[in-house]
Amino acid sequence: MKVSGLITALMAVTPGALAASAEPLTQVKVIKVQSPACGLEDIGDGQTQTQCNHNGPSIKVYVLEVGYGQSQPHATLDGFEVNGTRAPVCAFDNGNLTECTSGSKTVGSLYTFDLAGKQEGTFSFSNTSINAPRNTMSTQLYIK
Repeated sequence: MKVSGLITALMAVTPGALAASAEPLTQVKVIKVQSPACGLEDIGDGQTQTQCNHNGPSIKVYVLEVGYGQSQPHATLDGFEVNGTRAPVCAFDNGNLTECTSGSKTVGSLYTFDLAGKQEGTFSFSNTSINAPRNTMSTQLYIK
């Protein structure tokens, strides 16, 4: 699957209300967890752990950040740093999130974290807004 197609698929179930303001950091949330054992699992609001047992290699975690956060967020699994990539997220005029095209307004970022062989544990993500009020937001999810 191409990266642009993956971004579209990942954000397909993300409500448009998330795309309100792109200035300060307004939300961070784990939206999906992917593994060979379970495929792509949607993570709902307030969900504290995965429903599926992803336990195994090649687990990826997708985090949506709405607003402008610093370029190096803090992401860990059981306290050990994990590496990720960042792609811009834009919004249609109706507020629904989409991949960015030339001339569209960036409203946040989609991070993809590869747990690099780690098999389960508590994934944590935090970042600080680059704009006033320079607030820090965080989220965590237990991946089983």
